[in-house]
Amino acid sequence: MTPPTSITVAPCPPITGELCVPGDKSISHRAAMLCALATGTSILKGFLASEDCLNTLAAVEALGAVVERQAGDVTITGTGGTFKPTDGALDLGNSGTGMRLLAGLLAGQTFATEMTGDASLCSRPMRRISDPLDAMGARVELSGEEGTAPLRVGGAPLHSITYALPVASAQVKSCVLLAGLYADGTTTVIEPRPTRDHTERLLQMMGVPVQVDGLSVAVTGRGPQGPQLQAGEIVVPGDFSSAAFWLVAAACRPGSRVTIRNVGLNPRRTALLDVLARMGAGLSVTAADTGSSGEPRGDITVNGTQLQGTTVAGDEIPNLIDELPLVAVAGAMATGTTVIREAAELRVKESDRIATTVAMLQAVGVAVEEADDGMTITGGTVQGHASIDSHGDHRIAMCAAILGMVGQGAVEVVDVACVATSYPQFWDDLESLRRIGGEA
Repeated sequence: MTPPTSITVAPCPPITGELCVPGDKSISHRAAMLCALATGTSILKGFLASEDCLNTLAAVEALGAVVERQAGDVTITGTGGTFKPTDGALDLGNSGTGMRLLAGLLAGQTFATEMTGDASLCSRPMRRISDPLDAMGARVELSGEEGTAPLRVGGAPLHSITYALPVASAQVKSCVLLAGLYADGTTTVIEPRPTRDHTERLLQMMGVPVQVDGLSVAVTGRGPQGPQLQAGEIVVPGDFSSAAFWLVAAACRPGSRVTIRNVGLNPRRTALLDVLARMGAGLSVTAADTGSSGEPRGDITVNGTQLQGTTVAGDEIPNLIDELPLVAVAGAMATGTTVIREAAELRVKESDRIATTVAMLQAVGVAVEEADDGMTITGGTVQGHASIDSHGDHRIAMCAAILGMVGQGAVEVVDVACVATSYPQFWDDLESLRRIGGEA
């Protein structure tokens, strides 16, 4: 059966219930790559079987790891520190995380590998990783227009560097640190602002020392022989970025109450909770012990209310980057003005997320003003009665669906296949909460 190209979401009563969202996308990517290099066999429980993560699994399998999938578990037998040459180019689909992090690992191999992806991935900036890799002595060729993929990397010895990130980016930080595992000496990355630290946590959990001093992160490499990574069991927590859709859907509707179970609570991922609390949402977080991924996890309960507008900028942005379109949705339902600034990075995501978010809100009758680095939203009423094109961006598609739930009229979401890149069960979870909340 051919999946639908569009889905219409109608308004529903306040939602109640609880969910377990799929495994964390960022951790699933990183765990697959590092386990593929480990000595021995690792088991990944709760691995996210989305298109992006499955492309990463296929890539590491092509590089010599042995991969088996059974139910929700993935078993990976690693290569012992270095990959093997591939027969052809690696196709990373839509995944910037997959391409940028693998580029770091492949930079230190004794052979060259080509990587490509879909049209969206091949339009995203890659000089941000090729510049530091070049400085380490890597051979990197970008054959796309304006410094984009396809790219070819590897085949030259690496030396350590100290690299100050020009923009706060967990992907670039991870790329340089992973390349540093194959360099001689200590490679140091200095961040302008704190970003996600999933790579550092996994490295430490797998036996690789990581030195963290404020905004400075360093690893010591072992040259071309690569790292000594310990295989083991990794339990991937629920993805906070997936949970965020239901947190916002409940937070902006008085009478709603939703609990998300066993979700990741890494403090460098949960800035949305601070924003929602500032807007007046009722939040309760119950933390559990840190799991075998080295990541904190627990339950989040949100009680809906009439939200108030807020301003989001500065140090909050890197740890909120994926959720910023949802902040705009919350702002649309809030009283007053919500301002998002210093978020120009949104321009180079799966879509230009400033432009697509502004167009999405305008389509449902929300007053919004676009800026170079963000937007200003005057909230209060979401009229709905609109058709919204996701432009192939999974987060825009899911945000549009939330607007359909909470607004005054139905919203048709056009180009919905992209949702499978990060949250394959999104539509099932949406219907589950609608039923529990009282809609037939």
